[in-house]
Amino acid sequence: MTPSHERLLDSVDESPTPHDRRPRPVDRIAHPVQLVQPDGRRVHDREYWGLVSDVTADDMLALYTDMVVARRIDTEATALQRQGELGLWAPLLGQEAAQVGSARAFARDDYVFTSYREHAVAYCRGVPVEKLTALWRGTAHAGWDPTEYGITNPAIIVGAQGLHATGYAMGTRFDGVDAATVAYFGDGATSEGDISEALSFSVAFGAGVVFFCQNNHWAISEPVSLQTPVPLATRAAGFGMPAIRVDGNDVLAVLAVTRAAAHRARTGGGPTFVEAMTYRMGPHTTSDDPTRYRPGAERDVWAGRDPLLRLERLLDRENVLTDDARSRVSATADDVAARLRAATVGAPDPDPATLLDHVYAEPHSLVDSQKEALR
Repeated sequence: MTPSHERLLDSVDESPTPHDRRPRPVDRIAHPVQLVQPDGRRVHDREYWGLVSDVTADDMLALYTDMVVARRIDTEATALQRQGELGLWAPLLGQEAAQVGSARAFARDDYVFTSYREHAVAYCRGVPVEKLTALWRGTAHAGWDPTEYGITNPAIIVGAQGLHATGYAMGTRFDGVDAATVAYFGDGATSEGDISEALSFSVAFGAGVVFFCQNNHWAISEPVSLQTPVPLATRAAGFGMPAIRVDGNDVLAVLAVTRAAAHRARTGGGPTFVEAMTYRMGPHTTSDDPTRYRPGAERDVWAGRDPLLRLERLLDRENVLTDDARSRVSATADDVAARLRAATVGAPDPDPATLLDHVYAEPHSLVDSQKEALR
């Protein structure tokens, strides 16, 4: 973790939360929080600007580096899948700000439960890039030890991680641990019963969960408008939970909103629902063809709101992104991509005899017989 990233994390608990102030003057569901416009101009939001006032030029450059690296990881992994080196990949293209901005708001003791698209979150949590593709190549049941990095491996069952996060957060509260728990999921998962149950339990037990919904507008081939005629964040109100919408392509706004939600979770304020408005620029997974169901004009509109270009324009405006800085960011991304490719292509095939080794924690006669049949 770089010094800039340490500063971002160190400031989390010192930041005030909007819930400690007087009633909000703006409806944050109807008007999502935005601190940087698509053209790179700052928005001096009186309510949320103070939550990122400590973010220096070096910090912003660190966030930009994370986002460039995340996109490079994504494009390299997508290319590896197309070349037959990965069985599948879930692209994050277009969602870099939502993932990096939120991930950098969490402290090391916080715990992250993900779905299957949060590759940038894993990278920001310190997961070595060499471990990101093992699951997708089929050389391991999981890519890394969750306890080492405070983040779970990808969860394919849509919405299940919401319940896991709620249970974990309830446990931390019973143990008297001041830590936030986060559950990442997409807009499609909000229609799953698991998420509804997680929202209900978290409120009833005061569990410190940040429910971070990346609304990328498409649940595979179904638009979000088919799921609900109202903002997804309004669903949280029915459970008695505070909710907020944020411009998910604005990394500073995401950082501010998530800091507030994480602080609330750590200090006994209970759960918060965050809806990050972003867009999935690529396919749902590499087995999907979005041109069959999604109009190209819609993608073009969102391309103008590209999260990397937005932060790049801000850095250009403020003379932070020098030629030397660009070179260093590019070199970092090149190095990460090379390491990812080398680790993926060079991954050894596992011994087939180990396929059933971790089905149960203790020996089991049924598994023993299956191992014998496999042998």
